[in-house]
Amino acid sequence: MDRSPAASTALIIGASRGLGLGLVDEYLKRGWRVVGTVRGTTRTALHDLADRAGGKLEIETLDIVEPGQITALRERLAGRTVDLLFVNAGVSNARGETIDDVSTEEFVRVMVTNALAPMRVVEALEGLVPPTGTIGVMSSGLGSVANNEYGGMEVYRGSKAALNTLMRSFAARHADDPRSMLLIAPGWVRTDMGGPDADLSVEESSRGMVDTIARESGKRGLQYLDYRGETIRW
Repeated sequence: MDRSPAASTALIIGASRGLGLGLVDEYLKRGWRVVGTVRGTTRTALHDLADRAGGKLEIETLDIVEPGQITALRERLAGRTVDLLFVNAGVSNARGETIDDVSTEEFVRVMVTNALAPMRVVEALEGLVPPTGTIGVMSSGLGSVANNEYGGMEVYRGSKAALNTLMRSFAARHADDPRSMLLIAPGWVRTDMGGPDADLSVEESSRGMVDTIARESGKRGLQYLDYRGETIRW
């Protein structure tokens, strides 16, 4: 199989802004073809990027919390092959809100968006990824149970820990799968969620994540890594 960049395709779920958009931009710079998803029909920065991409960027519509839309996307992509499936999703509740404070509705929103919905996408679309491909999901360093020594952002932490556990269960069910599987923590990034004081630009984080994904290509099984390729404790 030709794995040169010109022959490679990435499917980036959640690509309208922030890190998802950064990943699309980085893969396009490296000569890949990219399919990126957005919610709704409003024009986004991804559409602006598509205008400059010379036909190498396709845009699909998907709201990952809507199971029917996941099914519809799978049907539209039937018969396609993608070398990388990467699911980028993340919302947070109020930064200082604790389990004692959070409403049931807000807790459910964060858990569904950050844990359940990404794994539904993986389950639905993993068949597009060949044995030589990679399945990646955007996690967070805050999802590490072992490293949680100071607390804070309790609901968000819990949602990313849940995502990590669900992805481990997926990998366990696919123990003989030759594909690379990655949970990636992007670092503290200057996005709407990370805020203006964060350490990294979107470009720096995206470049590191793409480098890490490339280095891990062909290594079977699941790893939990940061954007530099360093292992994070579960």
